[in-house]
Formats: sequence, C-alpha cells, structure tokens
Amino acid sequence: MELIEGLHSRASALKLSAPGPTSEQLKTIMSAALRAPDHGRLKPWRFVVLEGDARAKLGEAMAQMLHKKAPHCSDAQLDAERGKPMRAPTIIVVAARIMKGKIPEIEQIASVAAGVQNMFLAAHALGIGAMWKTGGAAYEAEVKTRLGLQPEDHIVAFLYLGTIVTPGTVVPISLDTALIQAK
Repeated sequence: MELIEGLHSRASALKLSAPGPTSEQLKTIMSAALRAPDHGRLKPWRFVVLEGDARAKLGEAMAQMLHKKAPHCSDAQLDAERGKPMRAPTIIVVAARIMKGKIPEIEQIASVAAGVQNMFLAAHALGIGAMWKTGGAAYEAEVKTRLGLQPEDHIVAFLYLGTIVTPGTVVPISLDTALIQAK
C-alpha cells in the first residue's frame, strides 16, 4: 500500500475478532511508533501488550475504577465496563513517560500520539483492524500501576487490534473546514 493511499483510506474498525496480529506484526506496529517526531530524543513511548487473560484483568480494573467513582452503578454497567477490553484479541496500551527538563510535557505526549498514528497506519498497511480508545481508565493511577506503568505516565491510547469484522467508513472531510488563512 502506498503511503498517501494508506493515509486517506484509514478508518477505525467498528468490530474486531480473532486472530490478532502475530508477534512479528506486533513488533512491526510498535516499531512504527518509534519513527514519530521526538523533540529532544527522549523516547517517551511505553507499550504494554495485552492478550488473552490480561485483557480480562484490565476489564476488572476498569470495573473496579467505575464502581469506586460511581458506587451506585448497576451490575450491567459493571459488566459492560469489564467487557470493553474483550472487544479485540490484542490491545497495546501506549503511554508517555515524561522526562522533566527543557522539553515541555505536551510535546512529549504529542510525540507518543504521533507514534500511535504511525502504529494505526502500520496496522492498516498490514491488513489488521484497529480502534484507538481511551476512556476514564486511561487517567487512573491504579489502572496504570496494574499495567506496570508509573502513576504519572500518561496513557495516550488503548490500541485495539484484530481481524476486521465490521469495517469503519472513511468519512469525507474537506480541508476547507480546518484551514485558517493567516492575515
């Protein structure tokens, strides 16, 4: 797939299933993130790959976090939260580990976000479906530490990967809606 074609044809999958990417494909996808712009060459990217039962453990942590924040939530809401990580056979948690110093925190987070876009495009080029998710759990220190991250790390994406069952549609958009002419 040509680069420009891939950029313009990329869309989030609506539904994924097994199989997920192979270990070699996962390495290719994560390595693509490392090619993102990185002001100061700080290498802020951190990856946690979740497959099998590890997804259920994330789901349990997410349900516990929801119950803690909303103690009166229903069992159905807790079950729905537990089920979120089961929507794909593989999840890569992508986080930014911030280095204090002259490079602003926002630039380090932006570098990781650019890396996630590279990962998304690499998955697309490999024929693997992807969905970029976050949600409340991404911002909770307890969830981060359960994943092996530091409480101060910033989860930028839960990148869901698998075989596309229901593809997303490429939404037409005009540059005219985003372009502001300087005066």
